[in-house]
Amino acid sequence: MTTIAIVGAGRGLGAAVARRFGKEGFAVALLARNQERVDALAADLQAEGIDARGWTTDVRDPDSLARTLEQANETQGPIEVLQYSPLPQKSFLRPLLETTVDDTKGAIEFSVYGPIAAVHAVLQNMRFVGQGTVLFVNGGTAVRPAPKFAGTSLSFAAQSAYAQMLHDTLADEDIHVAQLVIPGSIEEGHPQKDPTVLAETLWSMHTGRDEFRVFATDMDDEVSETSD
Repeated sequence: MTTIAIVGAGRGLGAAVARRFGKEGFAVALLARNQERVDALAADLQAEGIDARGWTTDVRDPDSLARTLEQANETQGPIEVLQYSPLPQKSFLRPLLETTVDDTKGAIEFSVYGPIAAVHAVLQNMRFVGQGTVLFVNGGTAVRPAPKFAGTSLSFAAQSAYAQMLHDTLADEDIHVAQLVIPGSIEEGHPQKDPTVLAETLWSMHTGRDEFRVFATDMDDEVSETSD
């Protein structure tokens, strides 16, 4: 059985993606900082017949993140799909003129060092088997900087560049790297930004394997950095 690892799994988008991929026979590794919450989510998914397990890690600790992904790979089966979509911390969402070096450092650890560690932890196996998918989920500041959200505007731009380079470099190896940009907040009941709809979009990105960047809605939607 192959596995999808969801870094930053929560009750919204993370749960919806787990159900969508689980429906297709994937095992699901749920990674987040709170063990109790991911265990509860895993239990709910298991009750629905999905092979799910919760793992605790901190994306700002690259060694911890890499180690956890390696353990999930060994325990649940080869990680064929990696989704990186943790919720940005509030300190990353301060206005530009209030943003300190420490704020920026945290945002870079979260959105650049974390993804690099996560990708390196799963890439060797993907290249060995000759296939894989890496999905990045970002808010609108990934492509349109907003002075009121300085930390993510800086760090998501760097993450976007990293993801684009991965996409271009790995395309010939059938490892698809893609980015879903969600302008504004994830909203239950929204025709394009409901978690279930977004999960279907991510599934289509995994199976379609064509575009690098997909927009959930038009960029004119209000910019907000909310996902889970």
